[in-house]
Amino acid sequence: MQRAYLTVIVSSRILEKGKSSSFHFNTKRKETVMQTPVDTRWMIRRDLPEVLDIEAQCFECPWMEEDFLCCLRQRNCTGIVALLQDRVTGFMMYEFIKHQIHVLNFAVAPWARRQGIGKQMVSKLIYKLSPQRRHEIILEVRESNLPAQLFFRSQHLAARAVLHGYYEDTDEDAYQMSYELPGYQEMLVAHQPKNRISDFWDILHRQQGVA
Repeated sequence: MQRAYLTVIVSSRILEKGKSSSFHFNTKRKETVMQTPVDTRWMIRRDLPEVLDIEAQCFECPWMEEDFLCCLRQRNCTGIVALLQDRVTGFMMYEFIKHQIHVLNFAVAPWARRQGIGKQMVSKLIYKLSPQRRHEIILEVRESNLPAQLFFRSQHLAARAVLHGYYEDTDEDAYQMSYELPGYQEMLVAHQPKNRISDFWDILHRQQGVA
């Protein structure tokens, strides 16, 4: 079952095919986003009542408790909650792939929006990147969900590919969006092994050109 907003498909290794998660962003009126500092920590089982309440408020097709537990049991999956005065205001679920962090579920409580909580959660993900391990964040966004696209663009994620017919409910396309650690490509080039034969011919050709 698919949702109507921004949808990040959970890997079939974790949930049954077609089970999805969404981010909902309301941008009908422009407001100043205030930055309210929040604490974050690992999601634990006792957080689930509050997490499920937020999930039900945010999404038309919410995850069930077993969906969250299924993810949390996976060694490569993690849940994070954002806390404001010891109250859960938002959460995110993500999986670790070889060189990437794949966002699976991401939500902020309706009463806690416009306070920069989503921005702070994205910042926590970016902080987890490193050149030696995972250097990229990826997620999928519905083509029709402009508010979500704009939000993630504001967090420096960019559309990298179009996934045609990605959503089974409407056959809608998706944009795959990603954030790559700044300077990572330059670092790869700098650490590429040098080919001494190629270098020799390059030098020889330059000398012949000068002559």
